[in-house]
Amino acid sequence: MSTTTSNSELIRRFEDKSATIGIVGLGYVGLPLVLRYAEVGYKVIGFDIDPDKVRTLTSGESYIRHISSERLADAKRSGFLATTDFSKASEVDALILCVPTPLDHHREPDLSFVVDTVDSLVPYLRADQVISLESTTYPGTTEEELLPRIESRGFKVGKDYFLVYSPEREDPGNVKFTTNTIPKVCGGHTQACLEVGLALYGQVIDRLVPVTSTQAAEMTKLLENIHRAVNIGLVNEMKIVADRMGIDIHEVIRAAATKPFGFVPYYPGPGLGGHCIPIDPFYLTWKAREYGVATRFIELAGEVNSSMPDYVVSKVTDALNRQRKSVNGSSILILGIAYKKNVDDMRESPSVILMEKLQALGADISYNDPYVRVFPKLRGHAHFDLSSVELSGESLKGYDCVLLATDHDEYDYSLILKNAQLIVDTRGRYLEPASNVVKS
Repeated sequence: MSTTTSNSELIRRFEDKSATIGIVGLGYVGLPLVLRYAEVGYKVIGFDIDPDKVRTLTSGESYIRHISSERLADAKRSGFLATTDFSKASEVDALILCVPTPLDHHREPDLSFVVDTVDSLVPYLRADQVISLESTTYPGTTEEELLPRIESRGFKVGKDYFLVYSPEREDPGNVKFTTNTIPKVCGGHTQACLEVGLALYGQVIDRLVPVTSTQAAEMTKLLENIHRAVNIGLVNEMKIVADRMGIDIHEVIRAAATKPFGFVPYYPGPGLGGHCIPIDPFYLTWKAREYGVATRFIELAGEVNSSMPDYVVSKVTDALNRQRKSVNGSSILILGIAYKKNVDDMRESPSVILMEKLQALGADISYNDPYVRVFPKLRGHAHFDLSSVELSGESLKGYDCVLLATDHDEYDYSLILKNAQLIVDTRGRYLEPASNVVKS
């Protein structure tokens, strides 16, 4: 890789692993990066504003189920330090920002976490560092929000400071891919910045994908997630049509997936969850309005996906009505409140929306999730003072309805089928017809 005079020393430190790496935001994206950098021999400092999280990590315990405490202990032995003290940013050679980028109540981008984080770091920035933003955002964020803040310190970005955007591609709970095996896109403010970014990630990621600008990298991440959101919206709409026609959409998908070309299977569900798919498309729709472009296709998919919890509630209502029961006063057990199976990640979980809607209709709500023992406090949602209930044949018989919202592999589906009075299956887990199963 060719280098410029201005960035050669920083690149050398990344390549010989004498650099210190700073990870800002120790969540589902930041913590795996911490572990990966520590594993290959870098000193790592992790920054987070949550003192409880920092205390937990400092004690050597992982608070994320699929990340083992053993790996965290190995990182600590390699010198990993977790801190709330942002002044230590002056001690690192790279600052990788892994902070949330949610939507506000008007479904517009909320960059407060990014902006506040950068503002907290700016007083401690020094020459010959690189900042890499990994948070998903609209094209132009890196140039419009980070660049002027860095230059306010008198740095010339691309000469004595370096700026890149490299979107995260973590998929919590996916055992087929690890942090290092997922190809990583990287764009720089200048060519010198790109060279530094590639050196930053080159020792920890197996394949790097350079693009010509930070804007191209930002758009790449949005395209990936919009592609999924639109196709999930399509199959969710197909599910509603198929249901009206008395056709099992899951049977149709399985059959269509046998085509060896031109078809990629996507699966319907109770709504979108996770930190990307429900949120990221609206970052582009918001930015596109600045250019006078209406993103009708994306917004339509968003409308379909956002309506799915209401569709599921209507299926629960109809199913209870057929048993001469109303939602009001019925006991309903939600199976799975994480946003997808086999993880403890609650971000934007559609299960929470279902719980809120059913409780508002008067239902008595309980839940079971082997990955979420106590209902957490969630930004923007009602708090349920609940813990995961025991799942047994006897307990299942006591509920008027069991709503399968997240199909963890850990569940004993034959036990549930045998004992539940009524099952509303939003995930297509029950393939064969059964008198007590309603597919939603």
